[in-house]
Amino acid sequence: MRRKSTKHSIPTKYTLLILTCVCVIVMFVSFTLNLSGGPLNTVAGYIFVPMQKGINSVGTWFMSRADDLKSLRDVMQENRELQEQVDQLTQELNTIKLEQYELDNLRELMDLDQKYPSYEKVAARVIGVDGGNWFNIFLIDKGTRDGIEKDMNVIAGSGLVGIVIDTGPNYAKVRSVIDDASNVSGMALSTADRCIINGNLATMNENQVIEFSDLKCEDNAVAIGEQIVTSHISDKYLEGILIGYVSTIERDSNNLTYSGTITPAVDFQHLQEVLVILDKKNIQKDQEES
Repeated sequence: MRRKSTKHSIPTKYTLLILTCVCVIVMFVSFTLNLSGGPLNTVAGYIFVPMQKGINSVGTWFMSRADDLKSLRDVMQENRELQEQVDQLTQELNTIKLEQYELDNLRELMDLDQKYPSYEKVAARVIGVDGGNWFNIFLIDKGTRDGIEKDMNVIAGSGLVGIVIDTGPNYAKVRSVIDDASNVSGMALSTADRCIINGNLATMNENQVIEFSDLKCEDNAVAIGEQIVTSHISDKYLEGILIGYVSTIERDSNNLTYSGTITPAVDFQHLQEVLVILDKKNIQKDQEES
């Protein structure tokens, strides 16, 4: 049997190379001989013009994509820079707000200090609090080294915070008037009628008030909004420190006394700085002097 003759084909890459060389030669001859309007120019027009347009279109597309990519990179870089500026400005704003808040607290303490000028005081910062939403028992960063002793009164905001119940060299523990274990002898500022103020965390959670009881006064002598201050007969609290304002009042079933609630003069959710009065109430000394 005869073998079938194998047809040899030129590889594609060689074909492309040959065509490229032919095109280059034609272009060279066309421009060298300046055959204006000749057959070579006609052939070149049919072959090279569409090719050139295609090449230009591809080149334009790539240039456009490159420009878009560069613009995107520029925008991303600007966004990063702007985000860094926003973060920095946010941090500065938070710092300013914190400083303003601390400044307002210090101004309140200064005003409070001037409100009770006859007492010697030391400023302290709250450094710890027992669990819960309220500063009913908390620690301050001053102690016996700063002259603080047990049973010293503590004030802040517009009035009475509570009393020191324990001390260490560089700390003290304070029980505030809203604590369940707190019991303060108070009186109505306008009438001097006395009452008992009891701390109550349950009513603080519900309505942000504490309770008073055993108020003996004439009918309607004490009304809502009346200022309640510490009484002169208290054995631990100095006289005349504002505790809060009457928010509700009603006559007891015995028809002799009144009970109700008081809105404290101090914000017991956001305590930061306090003043500790270094003067202590001394009932025995007061009785001897009188």
